[in-house]
Amino acid sequence: QVQLVESGGALVQAGDSLRLSCAASGRAFTIYDMGWFRQAPGKEREIVAHIRWSTSSTNYADSVKGRFTISADNAKNTVYLQMNSLKPEDTAVYYCAVAGQYRFYYYSPRHYDYWGQGTQVTVSS
Repeated sequence: QVQLVESGGALVQAGDSLRLSCAASGRAFTIYDMGWFRQAPGKEREIVAHIRWSTSSTNYADSVKGRFTISADNAKNTVYLQMNSLKPEDTAVYYCAVAGQYRFYYYSPRHYDYWGQGTQVTVSS
């Protein structure tokens, strides 16, 4: 079993920056991918950013490209999401997730085995 603990969510103003963190812990687990998803009220959960653990290659949703950066500290099993130039439409609950192996494309929630509890990001205009 893997536990994911997220932190960093807050209420901010448009144009501000936030940094989310997600630390993974547990017994003898393997990280293949880590991802950040978000879910706004009444909307489906969507991929925000993804990082391949072995190569640190990254992918981003078009809506956040150039504003958000995903990074990882492999030694700490921790992934970060630096969010700059925040917009009101970025308001959502943000979740981190771990995939232990390849199952589906990285942008599919079904690819991931474990999920954090979520952290609220609210951007006021």
